[in-house]
Amino acid sequence: LPALGSLERFLDNAHSAGLSRVEIIHGIGTGALARAVDEYLPKCPYVKKFHRGDPDRGGAGVTIVEFK
Repeated sequence: LPALGSLERFLDNAHSAGLSRVEIIHGIGTGALARAVDEYLPKCPYVKKFHRGDPDRGGAGVTIVEFK
């Protein structure tokens, strides 16, 4: 997916800026983008853990990423 290039740049910039966590808003839709994000994040060397957002913060349409 072309969006993964944007995701990679976003995560690189956020990590370089010293952020401890970010929120990726991918929406729900067909779930294809959320699945692609789920497949990409474990391969990213500075991702500590990730999970979906709380129901009041976007729920299944958002992934919270915490950096190492």
